[in-house]
Amino acid sequence: MKARIWLLVSAVVIAGALFITRLVWWQIVQHESYSRAAADKAVYTLEGEAIRGEIFDRNGEPLVVNLTGYRIVLNKLLIRDEQLNEMIVRLVTVTEECGEQWLDDLPIHLDERGRYYFDADRSDEITALKSREALNMNPYATAEECMAQLVKRYECESYPPAWQHCIVSVRYGMAQNGYSLTKPYIFAEGIRAESMAVIAERMSDASGVSAESYAVRTCLCGDLAPHMVGVTGLISQEEYQSLRDKGYAYTDRLGKSGVEAALEEELRGTAGQRTYEVDGSGQVRLLHTTETNPGHSVYLTIDASLQRTAQEALKAAVQAANDYAEAIGNPMMGADCTGAAAVVLDVRDFSVLCAANYPSYDLSQYYEAYEQLVSDPAVPLFDRAFMGALTPGSTYKPLVAAAALQEKKITPHTPVVCNGVYTTGGLRLWCMGYHGEQDVTQALVHSCNVFFAETGRLLGINALDRYAVQCGLGVRTGVEISESAGTLAGPAFSEQMGTQWYESYVSPAAIGQSDNQFTPLQLAAYAATIARNGLRLKTHVVDRVADYATKAVLYRTEPEAADRLAVSEANLRVVQQGMLLAAESYPLLEDYPVKVVGKTGTAENNGSDHANFICYAPYDDPQIAIAVMVEHGAKSFTAISVAKAILDAYFHLN
Repeated sequence: MKARIWLLVSAVVIAGALFITRLVWWQIVQHESYSRAAADKAVYTLEGEAIRGEIFDRNGEPLVVNLTGYRIVLNKLLIRDEQLNEMIVRLVTVTEECGEQWLDDLPIHLDERGRYYFDADRSDEITALKSREALNMNPYATAEECMAQLVKRYECESYPPAWQHCIVSVRYGMAQNGYSLTKPYIFAEGIRAESMAVIAERMSDASGVSAESYAVRTCLCGDLAPHMVGVTGLISQEEYQSLRDKGYAYTDRLGKSGVEAALEEELRGTAGQRTYEVDGSGQVRLLHTTETNPGHSVYLTIDASLQRTAQEALKAAVQAANDYAEAIGNPMMGADCTGAAAVVLDVRDFSVLCAANYPSYDLSQYYEAYEQLVSDPAVPLFDRAFMGALTPGSTYKPLVAAAALQEKKITPHTPVVCNGVYTTGGLRLWCMGYHGEQDVTQALVHSCNVFFAETGRLLGINALDRYAVQCGLGVRTGVEISESAGTLAGPAFSEQMGTQWYESYVSPAAIGQSDNQFTPLQLAAYAATIARNGLRLKTHVVDRVADYATKAVLYRTEPEAADRLAVSEANLRVVQQGMLLAAESYPLLEDYPVKVVGKTGTAENNGSDHANFICYAPYDDPQIAIAVMVEHGAKSFTAISVAKAILDAYFHLN
């Protein structure tokens, strides 16, 4: 037994001695060699690209999607510097043989006689090329002199001039785009699939050259609701400073306007990563890969078909206003009409079924046509539907009627005599006719300025503005993207503008003039509130958010109360009946198969009157509410024609 114990103890002591000896060898004797080996190893992480979520209309029609594109990428980790020039020559050769173009960032070209010249359209880039940070050359240096410096810098003197130009162009582009161990260089993109296969095969022995697929964000319906969808763009310095803690890179793109900006967090995906280890001998080993997580898919509330109908109708309405002015020989009757907008809401949840603008633009051509778009006097980039606040005119009168009935300033049968003019506080307001004695229902049908000027005086501006806010006028409606709050006439706005408010000003405000200015979105919410017997919901343009594959719904917008018009159903019924009779009196709607509740408004301004129209339908089961504003449309038929086209499409009457 003692022998066995001594044998076991001896074995443990010997094993411990061996371990200690090895540790001493590693940590003391071989310390420097292992330290050098560790120091010679470096780890690099290459960021991929985040795949942005796609955007659809409410029925799944794709608006903005990601198509598959192909590109050639150079990875500095896998390319030795001494091989780079020869690799560029090979790559340019096979790419051009496939009929593809590679990215040429050099503002210097080579003519047929072998002479270099500057690209005259790229003066800023030429200045940057000659700057101290680049070539540090005299501002008057020629293209030949600049190329000589570049050829020397990139050590391609032994190549013919044509190849020198290719090598310099690619390597200059690399320098401009931050080509490094952690940032590959895109040599060519947008190439055809068959070309990618050929290039991949021909360059299969070239380490560091890869043919890759990538997501190409594409506007399939670029001219459909571009203001609502919005644009993406490169991140700015200010944006980067505030977003870098959220994982944004300086080269990232993000939403700049519309839904693209409002739902940035939902649409933005997470970029994948590849991490490499490089040892002292230059051997590269892939350590691990993180997969890309694409962004979520967003479904808008708009109906693409209805949107197209509205856009075509707005264009026709503007042309009709121009034609009318020419036909009667009076330019102040629509010759200055250049823009219009229409908004359609689903009365049941206040979702935006349509938000159309004229003129408009194509998202797919936004950056290419930007200079032309911003200089266009008709301002196609302006979102008239959500931002274009204009004087409402007589479309404001149903609100005045409802408020006055509720405040008991009038009854459904209170008579007011119209003799064509109304005088108050030194103001004279003219009516469009001599209506004699009439009650509120008749006044809505006749759109009598005298009746509503007197009713407004009885009501007072404070009460009037209070009811207006409840309807969503003069306040934001709650939509997810940018909108104007508009303007409510009254003491508060006058004080803000540094002017004096007088009590007599309530009369022009009550007929939809004065400082009142509302957007088509606000007017549509106002019409929908009347249709809902006073309940106003938040407007919204996002129907639901799903995963990228559109298999699972992650979020759905539910109706949310925003306010309530504090008017009894009995009083609202009087107003609704008056608007029904008014709509039936308009020639375009008098025999319409669906009962429409509506009100026109021609608003005075500098130029031809604005032509406005609000409505909802059907009368006994409201489904949609519409607001149309035709800038300088002069006559109300221009606005009614747009609403009729929308109603025809919605109720399948055409």
